[in-house]
This record gives sequence, C-alpha cells and structure tokens, in this order.
Amino acid sequence: MTGVRIEELLPEHAEQVLGIYQAGIDEGNATFETQAPEWAAFDKAKLPGHRFVALDDGAVLGWVAASAVSDRCAYAGVVEHSVYVHPAARGRGVARALLDALITSTEAAGIWTIQSGIFPENAASLAVHARAGFRVLGTRERIGRHHGVWRDVVLLERRSPIVS
Repeated sequence: MTGVRIEELLPEHAEQVLGIYQAGIDEGNATFETQAPEWAAFDKAKLPGHRFVALDDGAVLGWVAASAVSDRCAYAGVVEHSVYVHPAARGRGVARALLDALITSTEAAGIWTIQSGIFPENAASLAVHARAGFRVLGTRERIGRHHGVWRDVVLLERRSPIVS
C-alpha cells in the first residue's frame, strides 16, 4: 500500500465514494441496495468520526463508514459498518487499512461492537473481516430478496477487547 493514505471521508470525496459504492452494488454480492443514494442521504446516515477513505494521489481507492444500529441507549456502543474498495484497487490491503482505521476510531469513542451482514458469496470480504478480528455469529437464511431472489446474509461482529 505504498503511497496510500487513510483520511476522513469528506464531501469532496462524494462522487468517487458513491461511484465505488455503485460498482459494488452492480457486482451483485455487496448489498441489497440496487442504487447508490444521493450524497445527502449517504452523509446523513453515516456517523461523523467513523468514516474514512483510502487515497492514492487524490484518487479514492475505497471507503468505510459506520451507522448507528439503534436509537436505544443500550445500543449506544454498537455500530454497523460498510467497506467498499474500487475494483482496480482490490488485493492491495485497502479494505484492511480502512477496517483498522474504523476500529481505532470506534474504540477511541467507546464503541464496543462493530457488526456487519455480508453475503456468503462475498468470500473476499468475509476473509478480510476475519483477519481484522471479526467473528461469524451465524447465517440469517433467506433474510431478504435481491433482484427477486432470496439471499442469505452472514452476520459478523467484532467486540473490542479494550472497551468495557
């Protein structure tokens, strides 16, 4: 990852971030979404302080962002995240660097659990999450339809060993 920097995801990254998101959507194994949202909706849904981009010479290679899972105070330390890498930047450690930045920011904020749901067909994402300390909780079978087909989702979480 020579020359790649991890920085805060800012509005000036919006076009590239949403383009990477749409590329993941178009591949069919990243999300139930079928269209990347407008920037205002994306921005509103993501927690400040817990969203990052990987940059190489001004180009966004990938992004990670967290959202609250609930308004209930009992879940104040639990977030759900998404991580996406540009197809041309995969296999270079970008996703892991982004996950590491997210883990650092969430632990500094007292967040004890990061969770995600990943399609079982997305083996690369499952593998990078395992290397980053996420564990599989189970599979939610036929949890939703995607293009008219029932899909399973593997539920993962990473519990912080330092936030109690």
